[in-house]
Amino acid sequence: MLPTLSEIEAAADVIYRAFPPTPQYRWATLSQRLGTDCWVKHENHTPVGAFKIRGGLTFFDDLQRAGQLPRAVISATRGNHGQSVAWAARAHGLPCSIVVPHGNSAEKNAAMRSLGATLIEHGEDFQASREHATALAADTGALMVPSFHPSLLRGVATYWWEFLRAAPGLDVIYVPIGLGSGVCSAIAAKLALGHRTRVVGVVSGGATTYADSLAAGHVVPTAVNTVLADGMAVRVADADALAILQQHLDHVVVVSDEAVAQAMRDLFTDTHNVAEGAGAAAFAAAWQERAALRGQQVGVTLCGGNVDAEVFARVLMGAAT
Repeated sequence: MLPTLSEIEAAADVIYRAFPPTPQYRWATLSQRLGTDCWVKHENHTPVGAFKIRGGLTFFDDLQRAGQLPRAVISATRGNHGQSVAWAARAHGLPCSIVVPHGNSAEKNAAMRSLGATLIEHGEDFQASREHATALAADTGALMVPSFHPSLLRGVATYWWEFLRAAPGLDVIYVPIGLGSGVCSAIAAKLALGHRTRVVGVVSGGATTYADSLAAGHVVPTAVNTVLADGMAVRVADADALAILQQHLDHVVVVSDEAVAQAMRDLFTDTHNVAEGAGAAAFAAAWQERAALRGQQVGVTLCGGNVDAEVFARVLMGAAT
């Protein structure tokens, strides 16, 4: 399932038709705060403000190459995957419907609508929305675009391929885990490049299905109660993703919403970049493990910056939600 180096390089050719490589910087103030060299990969600088667009571009390119573009597509999301699907569907002239849970980010919803998606509100969390989208796809004949798929991994792996080539000295990288495309793609890029970096997964304390599933050795559904880290608010781990993580992940760090909020503040103070909850989770985990990181080069991903202005304002003022 994991893409090879040649497949990742071919995916980069597809992605660079839409936007150039995103930057990665060693931020001096952030490094000083962490107590060791800290590099940030800025996936908040893509056209949709998050890494997910890469997977959407390659998923639809694969469909087109195979002559299998559907008449319509549907998917489920908390926001960033939906923007990716909507962007790619629009580029291919396909109608697109996205199912989101009730109470989803207003600004992520607006962004998806601006890309031409029809939004359907259903359920109280991502899992309920995903199940509803799957049922709608079966009823309407639209193609259900999953959140975890080999074609998505191939595209998402390009950002880790960029990062590890640009900062080859990285000893460890921290990766937030939602449904798993980001962390599995980090592993894919590491293996494809033969890189020595350790890959550490990060889960929200309010959505621990991957931490619990890794500990148990099989998928363990869990309740979701994180508000701030909506991009990580997954109730049921993906079995295929779990199998990859069981084999290749160094370890998992669990971070609270309070720790994520502090990381959002730290990233803004030190880099003047806006991070959504999931986008700040990697630095929150590195901060939590900072005592063990001295003398190492640390890589974190600011994987998304799509946070509602009202929420971000509250976080900057010291709130956790």
